[in-house]
Amino acid sequence: MKFSLYLLFIFLYTQTFAQLHLSAIFSDHMVLQRDKPWKIWGGAKAGETIKVTLGHVKGSARADKDGRWMITLPAFSAGGPYVLTINGRNETKIFSDVLFGEVWLCSGQSNMEFRVREAMNAKYELHRANNSLIREVDIPHKLKFHPEEFVDSTQWIISNPETTGEFTAVGYFFARDIFEQLHVPVGLIYDNWGGSQVESWISRDAMMGSDELKDYVKQMPDNWDESNARVEKEIITTLKKLNAGKIPEMDESAIVKADYNFSGWMPSTVPTSWDWIGLPAYRGEGYMVKEIILDSIQASLPSVLSLGMNDIRFRWFVNGAAFPKTMDKNFTVTIPPYTWKKGRNILLLEIGPQKVPDWWAVGIRGENDQIYLDFDGEKIALADEKWKMLPNLNKPHHYMEWMNNEGVIIYNAMLHPVIPYSIRGVLWYQGESNTDRAVEYCKTFPLMIESWRKEWKDPFPFLFVQLADFGSNESSNAGSKWAELREAQTKTLRLSKTGMSVSTDIGDPKDIHPKNKQEVGRRLAAIALKDVYGFNLTGNGPMYDSVYFSNGKAIIFFKSTGKGLVAKDKNGYLRGFEIAGMGRKFYYAHAFIQGNQIIVSADSVEKPVAVRYGWSNSPDDINLYNAEGFPASPFRTDNWPGLTDTARFFKK
Repeated sequence: MKFSLYLLFIFLYTQTFAQLHLSAIFSDHMVLQRDKPWKIWGGAKAGETIKVTLGHVKGSARADKDGRWMITLPAFSAGGPYVLTINGRNETKIFSDVLFGEVWLCSGQSNMEFRVREAMNAKYELHRANNSLIREVDIPHKLKFHPEEFVDSTQWIISNPETTGEFTAVGYFFARDIFEQLHVPVGLIYDNWGGSQVESWISRDAMMGSDELKDYVKQMPDNWDESNARVEKEIITTLKKLNAGKIPEMDESAIVKADYNFSGWMPSTVPTSWDWIGLPAYRGEGYMVKEIILDSIQASLPSVLSLGMNDIRFRWFVNGAAFPKTMDKNFTVTIPPYTWKKGRNILLLEIGPQKVPDWWAVGIRGENDQIYLDFDGEKIALADEKWKMLPNLNKPHHYMEWMNNEGVIIYNAMLHPVIPYSIRGVLWYQGESNTDRAVEYCKTFPLMIESWRKEWKDPFPFLFVQLADFGSNESSNAGSKWAELREAQTKTLRLSKTGMSVSTDIGDPKDIHPKNKQEVGRRLAAIALKDVYGFNLTGNGPMYDSVYFSNGKAIIFFKSTGKGLVAKDKNGYLRGFEIAGMGRKFYYAHAFIQGNQIIVSADSVEKPVAVRYGWSNSPDDINLYNAEGFPASPFRTDNWPGLTDTARFFKK
């Protein structure tokens, strides 16, 4: 059977290349990189001669035994439009309106995928999107266990008020800003996947050279059946660890009994989908449960239960008693008095077998303020991390093809087929999906950058966005995975030709997708104009350099201070600094600017040994900038253990 499938594959492969074929990234209106040799490649019948003409330049190549061909043509200066002609033996392809300019690959996860139509003041921006020299090509979502040769279906789109809404917002605002200075065409390659982890963007070969990832590659599944079996095995192992070596009872008749023990279920969070909290890509039936403690007054009152967005699969129980489904758009139901009882109550949610699209993940969805129990105006928030979940593995279920269930698979399908399209550099916005492995990101993120450069044979500039603020703003004594990820991003600046745009001041603590992408694009453009294009300007904000402790104070030294340090506060106060002594307990600190230094102290710390600035998930109170208006990056002066030190993508 396998041999027959292999013969079929060979037949289809040779039939495909019996005719002239190019990657879809080559189309009308394309932008090619100026001032660099550029490549065009494709497939044809083995031995066939392919000829390429653009302007006065010609090139040719002979297809190899597998039907592949590639032609390298000399550098062009910015300009156009040109007509590109590719001639095979019996077929000709012609692409018109071809420009040479600046080409930037825009990659990462959802904040790079975020489109102009979703951005702040979107209508205003779209009405003014009238620059036909800004263009974008969209690489379609696709996952593969082996490298793809070509982009199957796409085309370059010219920016105008009707089309620009679908452009990457960060990339578009970056392109608009550099165009104002360079006055040359700008092409954007929209190559991203919302929610993706960095490991999915790294090649198998690069992983084999990594101490952190090589063991994963050695056992990496070769297809989705093998991947799904691995995921299910991991889920079963987790359930057994939580339940004294046994899989918990999954039948409804047992679960609704008063003496059922939920302690062996998996921890869960609301609101979110199960994909992100231990059950990646699981699609099937299951349960969610929450313990609620009430007093006698609450139990005697009518109540309103709100669980965010409704789901046709939801069936719910209070203390084992089933209640009718609600068909409203939002899950909001009125509950009679004395349904609840004084003391411990069990709210159980059953996810049934009703068919929904795979993208409609399992879990409770909605905003935090939509998830509550209300007793005549007295609200109890139910949005927290104190839920539990249980997939019903006894019932039919499956696993969707999900971008984070394996490494490499996005690289194979969405990046490899773009190489070696000549580019000026990369814009990258990602990291949210790696916060649980922030310390390891210190290795995996630089690995990805260096491997891309190696595969392109080009040490191109790589500019990235540091994570914005999102979530809670607690003392650094609580620890912060997001702060550790930002630190990993900062450490990546040790690589040559890298630049980082700080965005902690323009995020949204309640929205992981902040809408002010104009400023993100502007800051990336400032870095590019300074470091890539040689403009004499300041491209980023203050960066921590060193610390000196003396007489109960910490003296912090900075780089990239521009025309000087500034506190953005009408009274000149600096916020967001914490200081600790040998006991490693941090206290909020007094801080003031002295020249290009910051002096930090606290009455509670006589002999300080460490300072932190903005060390939380959402440090929305920090306010240190340079005079040019760029914010300082969060930092710490210590290297004490954090929350993600031992977390790994693959554990042996």
